[in-house]
Formats: sequence, structure tokens, C-alpha cells
Amino acid sequence: MGSEAPAGIEAHAGSEAPVGIDELLERVRSGYARIEAADAHASAQAGEALLVDIRYAALRERDGLIPGALVVERNELEWRLDPQGSHRVPEATGHDLRVVVICNEGYASSLAAASLHQLGLRRATDLVGGFQAWRAAGLPVTR
Repeated sequence: MGSEAPAGIEAHAGSEAPVGIDELLERVRSGYARIEAADAHASAQAGEALLVDIRYAALRERDGLIPGALVVERNELEWRLDPQGSHRVPEATGHDLRVVVICNEGYASSLAAASLHQLGLRRATDLVGGFQAWRAAGLPVTR
């Protein structure tokens, strides 16, 4: 069984210098177009995107939830959104699904979106600035 790294992530081999997280983020983000909070909100309202909140429970409890967003813990994301997976959520309807991954500040979500690309979800993206940017933009949040 071979294993492939997410888009923009190369396995460390031989004498190559390790890649730092900043470079890794730059690489994976160059593989897709990220989305701003207002555009993510409009896309979700129009039924054109599925918002997926991967923040851990303590952050959701502290800061609230985005109405209509699907909450999926980061460690379950690929299993829940793989349209071919036996543990998928009903919203995982196909590989053409537009998924907007949301973490707290927009870092972990970039790596998560790259991982979804590896599963064939080529329209997956993440929210620039994460939940904090959503809230700062004055978009809906429930407690």
C-alpha cells in the first residue's frame, strides 16, 4: 500500500531539508483558491457550499457556532466527507461538492482542505482567517 502526501506536501527524502510549517502552508494554499468570510456566507446561503466547522468543542463552546455549518472534528473529517466512504455524512453527496473548511484562525483548515483534495474533493477550500474572521465580519453566530 502506497501513501501519498496531500497536495503541495512532499515526503522528506534523503538529504532534502525539512519543510517548515509556513512553507508548507504556502504550498498547499497555492493549490486552490481560498474564500473570504462574506463570500463563504453568500455561497452557503445560496446552497452552493457546505460550511464545515472543524474547531474543537472547547472553542465552539467558548465562541459559538456558525448557523447551518456541519460540525466535524478534524480527526474525522476525511472519513465523514469522503463520498465513497462507509462513514460519510449524508451531506457528502459527491466529489463535486463545494466544501469550505473552517477552523479557528485559518491555518489547520488549509491543511484539511489539502487533504480533502487528495480524496478527490477538488472544490474544497478553507476560510481565510477562520471562525475569527467570520465573527469579525459580523456574520451570524449562535451561542
